[in-house]
Amino acid sequence: MKNPAFWIGAAVLIGGVVAIASRTEDEGRMPDLDGAVAWLNSAPLSSKALRGKVVLANIWTYSCINSLRELPYMKAWAAKYKDAGLMVIGVHSPEFGFEKDSANVKQAVLDLKVAYPIPIDSNHSIWQAFRNEYWPADYFIDAKGRIRYHHFGEGDYAKSERVIQTLLRENGATGLDESTVRITADGAEAPPSEDVRSSETYVGYVRAENFSSPERMARDSRKTYSPPARPALNQWGLGGSWKAGAESGTLESASGKIVFRFHSRDLHMVLGPSKNGTPVRFKVKLNGAAPGDDHGSDSGADGTGEVRQPRMYQLVRQKGPIKDVTFEIDFLDPGVEAFSFTFG
Repeated sequence: MKNPAFWIGAAVLIGGVVAIASRTEDEGRMPDLDGAVAWLNSAPLSSKALRGKVVLANIWTYSCINSLRELPYMKAWAAKYKDAGLMVIGVHSPEFGFEKDSANVKQAVLDLKVAYPIPIDSNHSIWQAFRNEYWPADYFIDAKGRIRYHHFGEGDYAKSERVIQTLLRENGATGLDESTVRITADGAEAPPSEDVRSSETYVGYVRAENFSSPERMARDSRKTYSPPARPALNQWGLGGSWKAGAESGTLESASGKIVFRFHSRDLHMVLGPSKNGTPVRFKVKLNGAAPGDDHGSDSGADGTGEVRQPRMYQLVRQKGPIKDVTFEIDFLDPGVEAFSFTFG
């Protein structure tokens, strides 16, 4: 990952408050935003029309846990600095096929209560214009339309906010609140734990790793699988009749299951309902029993839940000491699509 062009300069006194002066470098012109297939919360915006404002272009996608955990900061900065001249723009660039659907993006933006402008970048035109490679990716643009700083991935929020303050002051803003925002978030937007030994894992055969069902994964064809009886840490497998596609696995007939041995506080899955939109019921088990207090925001204490929309589902949040756990999800109806596991 490229090192960002950023450093903290000397403290300066502004209005009786000691502020940190953040210096940045010119990383080139902000590309235009005309590749969006649609816009939410705003009429289409262009880089030329945004001159005179400080812009934070946040490239994200709604099923990405890293994007979701960053979202509270985007909302907070948009609200805190709006009157000082900041414009946050959430460029929605999809990872999975269902995220290219404008209706799905619109529903997600409503559910997540995002109010700032969202260009729907389903063809990755804006992504490519920024020469981007990451979710999330944040580009900080001054009032002259020049990219002055970038940050890839989660974290370093105080540093990013100092850049916002620096660019706003350069543009003539005065009386800024020099403190940095403090976020308290729950559910999927909560910060990750410090004990995560499982990494993002894909179900589709293009990027699948650590698959441990006794049967070899068949590509683009229906096959019956047996779940691994005693998976090692970070191994996973299928049970039942599944069709493994390039980016997801589809349960061909009820019932079926997925098993994963993991180590983290949280376990999430990106799931979609059947192709005709019929909800799919599921039941989660941890080490063979109902999760109880360790259930996630999308599953009950008895492990039950439903897949109604294509999105990320939080299925486990361990409340006690974090330990190795065997996760099992039984799907009671056919047609579910399973895309990936993420952890936190």
